[in-house]
Amino acid sequence: MITLIKPSVQLEVEYLDFLTEWQQSGEAIVPSVVSKTFLPLADFLDEQQQEEQIAPKNWVTHSTYWLYDGETIVGAVNFRHDLNDQLQQIGGHIGYGIRPSERNKGYATEGLRQALKVARERGLSSVLITCSADNVASGRVIEANGGQEVESYVKEDGTRVRRFNVPLS
Repeated sequence: MITLIKPSVQLEVEYLDFLTEWQQSGEAIVPSVVSKTFLPLADFLDEQQQEEQIAPKNWVTHSTYWLYDGETIVGAVNFRHDLNDQLQQIGGHIGYGIRPSERNKGYATEGLRQALKVARERGLSSVLITCSADNVASGRVIEANGGQEVESYVKEDGTRVRRFNVPLS
């Protein structure tokens, strides 16, 4: 069973394996906040805990979670408590990523479902979630969780970003 858990030093080996797989794939790690790990891991986790209360410069407070199947960290979720101007266009409230070897197994859909529960518990009535227009799988995950597409955002380089509102009531 997949669970959304707070990162912990007890899972350092699993987390480093998660990061290594992403790095070896050549893909950017998503959500990007999990790629900025530094050792010792406890320092990174302390920083994450602080950022839940105090927003880093040009950012918002946020919470990071791992998607854990009882043995392996299969993905990660970053929940942004508020939105700034940039996140209104690209990023939204929730970013998530599944390690390459664990995709197409329903983990993203379940992870987002659990992240929406966290947003509901924090009192939000809806969340904004975005994905690149060419990321068809992510669009399906958002729609499977009740996402309703709203106006897209086009970046300066012409890349289209799909934006979804997800009602939480």
